[in-house]
Amino acid sequence: MFSRRTDWNLTPNRLTLAQQQALGAGSKILDLTISNPTRIGIEYDESSILNALRNPKALDYHPQPKGMRSAREAVAEYYSRGSQGLADLDPENIVLTTGTSEGYSFIFCLLCNPGDEILVPKPSYPLFDFLADLQDVKLIPYSLIYDHGWQIDFHSLEQALTKKSRGVLLVHPNNPTGSYVSAREREQLNVLCSERRLALIVDEVFLDYALNGKAQPSFAINKDVLTFILSGISKISALPQMKLAWISVHGLQREVNSAVQRLEVIADTYLSMNAPIQLAASVLLAQHKSIQAQVMNRVKANLSELDHQLVNQKSCSRLEIEGGWYTVIRIPVTRSDEDFAIELLRCHSVLVHPGHFYDFSNDGYLVASLIVPEQEFREGAKHVLQFASDM
Repeated sequence: MFSRRTDWNLTPNRLTLAQQQALGAGSKILDLTISNPTRIGIEYDESSILNALRNPKALDYHPQPKGMRSAREAVAEYYSRGSQGLADLDPENIVLTTGTSEGYSFIFCLLCNPGDEILVPKPSYPLFDFLADLQDVKLIPYSLIYDHGWQIDFHSLEQALTKKSRGVLLVHPNNPTGSYVSAREREQLNVLCSERRLALIVDEVFLDYALNGKAQPSFAINKDVLTFILSGISKISALPQMKLAWISVHGLQREVNSAVQRLEVIADTYLSMNAPIQLAASVLLAQHKSIQAQVMNRVKANLSELDHQLVNQKSCSRLEIEGGWYTVIRIPVTRSDEDFAIELLRCHSVLVHPGHFYDFSNDGYLVASLIVPEQEFREGAKHVLQFASDM
């Protein structure tokens, strides 16, 4: 009765079952996996946000496939006035979506026939698998390797290429490794994609969250290779519930024009963006000025606390990160990461993600969120490191 593209294994994994059991028993869980910024105690400018949604113009229906010009101009202004400094970003090359997930679906539809391939980094965020399944696209992994910092394994990337390859997906900075694509890697990617006529698909939702406070260049500067930038206010302004994201297209003008024209037809087919959010776009984007400072203060405080606790024991360490909201903790390999996470939950009521959730190729890694409220993070990290030391 159902399509093969939805033939997923819907059985809850063992960690989810253990979490459900703990909650059912009334346990108070220290959740070190929190990714929802609206639940971590950030102070929002409630009056500005809510008033922006009361625009009387929202009562008029005037569908525009790429999104309202005013909203696209607000996105372009964010790039020109923000850390990216891209004064020449053209609103006509921006397509609004309800989220980056929808953006990925649009791009997969644009680039791929059924069975075509997109190369994706490993480790990385697991959502891509479901999005690709729904578009009949095949994901082919290439490796990120760690050696005093993360790097793209270009040998594995080139080995993964086939005649069905249509694009290379990057997350800049990566989730959960927190690694940015370096200028040297960008150059290599551009050469590779130019030679093979591949597109670059670059997720930049965490771009602004550099730990050193220095602006990291957006891939929107790319001029020679067809490049699709995905981002949105889910992370930029910590407003995931407002559902405002975009695709920005860059590269050779001829290819950009053709891509935007096709994306416009795809977007016109769905017309998913709602008027109130588009009319509020400039206000919602402006929230990043206060929100990002709060988030980065939390990230840095929790990272400092983790480093302080790591000094007092030798069995664990953390991997270097450059940006984003997550940290990767290296633990002794005495059991699988999933077994470790389940036992940690059962014995200490602390929830972390095992590395294999993010396609780490070996055991010995846990992923924790750095936006957890500081007291909870301090207590949770203490249990994690003590449990690892006692193994």
